[in-house]
Amino acid sequence: MEILDPTHEGGAPAFVPAQRLATLEGTIVAILSNGKKGTKPFFDAFANELVEHHGVAEVVRLTKANYSAPAEPELLKQAERWQALVAGVGD
Repeated sequence: MEILDPTHEGGAPAFVPAQRLATLEGTIVAILSNGKKGTKPFFDAFANELVEHHGVAEVVRLTKANYSAPAEPELLKQAERWQALVAGVGD
């Protein structure tokens, strides 16, 4: 019997998370949906909450072409103008 080690041989590069925003007021927040039907009503309500109760200036809504694959590079090219991104799934 041969037992295989599924771990990667090399170490992962250092990861530094983005600095936490002090406030959402006046920011642009993107919502990236996986495109399943359960995300639309939830993200509609979430976008409304962000604008009405947290002062978000703009909510950008994006949907991936394939719910099981990573987001397309074209979608993420827009990220430079966002201050926050929320990615979500729905069923």
